[in-house]
Amino acid sequence: MLRGIDVSAYQSSSYDTDGLSFVFIKATEGRSYINPKLAAQTKRARDAGLVVGFYHFLWPGNLSAQADYFVSKAPEKAGDILAVDWETTSEGTHASNAEKDLFIRKLKEKRPNNPVVLYSNRHYWLNIDTTSYAGDGLWIADYVTAGKPRIQAKWRFHQYTDNPLDRNVANFSSKAALREWAENA
Repeated sequence: MLRGIDVSAYQSSSYDTDGLSFVFIKATEGRSYINPKLAAQTKRARDAGLVVGFYHFLWPGNLSAQADYFVSKAPEKAGDILAVDWETTSEGTHASNAEKDLFIRKLKEKRPNNPVVLYSNRHYWLNIDTTSYAGDGLWIADYVTAGKPRIQAKWRFHQYTDNPLDRNVANFSSKAALREWAENA
C-alpha cells in the first residue's frame, strides 16, 4: 500500500513528504472558501513528485455553482485527482445523495482528464449513502488499521487516522500504478 496525507489550511505549506506517494489538498468549500495555502501546498507536493489530488467540501444546494467554483480554483493538470468531501457541514447539514451524485457527474463533465473520487466516512457510507456512487473510486475514512476499513465496498484510498494529521493509504501496487490510474481513469 502507498502512503499519503491530506492537508488543508490547518497544516503547514512545508509538510513532510518523506515516504509519501500522494497528497490530497483542500481547495475549496461551498461557493466562497478557498484554502489560502493552496498554491504553496500544491507546489510542495509537485516538487516532491507526489501524485496530487484536490478536494472540495460539499455543501447542500447550488451544485452547479459549487462545481464551477471548485474547478475555477483547483489547479488543472491531467492526472490530478479531484475529490468530493461529503460529510456534515458546520451548520449540521449535508448534501443529499442526489446532490452528491450530481456534483460528481458535473466534475467528471467539467474535468474529463481528472479522475473524481468520493471522500466519505464509514458512517456516511453505511448509513447515509443510498446510491453507492463514488465516481472513479471511494476514499473512505475509518480510523482503524491502515488498509483495513470496515466496509464491503471496493475502495481506492483509506484515511485511517487524523492524529497528528490525516494519514491515508492507497490501494495500488506502486506510485507508478497510482499515477497511471490517475492519468487514465
